[in-house]
Amino acid sequence: MTLLVVLLADAMDLIDATIANVAAPSVVADLGAGPGLIKWLGASYALALGALLVVGGRIGDRFGQRRTFLVGLTGFVLASAVAGLAVGPGMLIGARVAQGVFGALLIPQGMAIITATFPKDALRKAFGLFAPMLGVFAVAGPLLGGVLIDADLFGLRWRPIFLINIVVGGVALVLAFRFLPAVEADRTARVDPGASGLLAVSLFAFLFGLITGSEDGWSALAIGTTAAGVVLFAVFCRLQARGEQPLLARSLLRNRGFTSGLVMGLLVFAAFSGLMYVISLFFQLALGFSPTATSVNLIPLTAGIMGGSGISTALLPKLGRKLVFGGLLTTLAGTGILLLVVNVADGNATWWHNAIATAVIGLGAGICFSTIFTFALGDVAAQDAGAASGSLSAVQQVANGIGSATVTSVFLALITTSGSTSAMTTTLLVVGGVIVACLAAVPLLPRTAADTEH
Repeated sequence: MTLLVVLLADAMDLIDATIANVAAPSVVADLGAGPGLIKWLGASYALALGALLVVGGRIGDRFGQRRTFLVGLTGFVLASAVAGLAVGPGMLIGARVAQGVFGALLIPQGMAIITATFPKDALRKAFGLFAPMLGVFAVAGPLLGGVLIDADLFGLRWRPIFLINIVVGGVALVLAFRFLPAVEADRTARVDPGASGLLAVSLFAFLFGLITGSEDGWSALAIGTTAAGVVLFAVFCRLQARGEQPLLARSLLRNRGFTSGLVMGLLVFAAFSGLMYVISLFFQLALGFSPTATSVNLIPLTAGIMGGSGISTALLPKLGRKLVFGGLLTTLAGTGILLLVVNVADGNATWWHNAIATAVIGLGAGICFSTIFTFALGDVAAQDAGAASGSLSAVQQVANGIGSATVTSVFLALITTSGSTSAMTTTLLVVGGVIVACLAAVPLLPRTAADTEH
């Protein structure tokens, strides 16, 4: 029952992270908003979650994981209700930020409770369930979003994609109160919400300026907020370099293999999350697909990710970090195939044209997702593995937010002036350039991956 509760929480997180890809055009049309809402819909949630994820884990250590889990779950359900009832873009984005904040309290606690309370054999079985279940949730997010939007339940249009969390979260909350075990709190754990808050503000300021500038022109407001974001991030880095308990241990930053994997993961996750968002927008805005048709056409992409994850598990011991190189090359090949589909088939592309291209992209991405961070931890000492792993998870979420905002900015800035084909071509070339840069950095990764226990 504990595992079920944790999986329900992770399901809500992953579905809410991916459901915006399909829902964005419908939400924007219903609320009468501009392209900025498309960019913020996914970015606001991911940035808030990523920036606060590490401090959320420490709050659980300090005040008890069960209590923090219940607070996070309750807040997430309430924020979902506000998102589903939002009457304007500002209210919706505020609710998405709140979802991310409470998600940062919720998500770290589940794995910590399982690790602390499960016997070793049960723990191994529990971890074995996570990968396939997360794959199911990743498929379910866009598909559920498309079906719910087209069903237009009770005339609510897109709103049920958030309101459904009241049902799922309510069930999880009842089960959590009844079955979730308590873990003794560590009163010596230190919590520094100021550092995470500063990181969140700097990221939001930077992206606000970037989004405003790309949409309305580079006014003094856009330039000022972008510059403020850069300055605040520099202040954050300075404080982290001097602080007694930084979010990321300084010993990790001196580890070349870890920092290389961290930066590569940031680029790969940002590029892929942005590309997945743009593919969904292209299907709807350029090809005229309905939300359900869009979600069905995204299944090969998700299936490719799941297949790539399985391939990496089987081949990792034999190929080592060459597998990362192969995953990046496969992603690049899929990007090239999609580039051909967009420019040669244009609006006459059939479902299997899109399926082949997106499946190959997903296959390469799945290999990368399962290997880059594993190799980043290859040279990390055992006592630093937990902190390093948590930091990489936070970086992944931040990357998702940055990617969904910046890559869609490229696409949306060009689609109205140059047409969908030109916009998609430019976006794919930008993503391809990022992947090529990552290919050049593969030799910087550790030669051996972290073992399973590590």
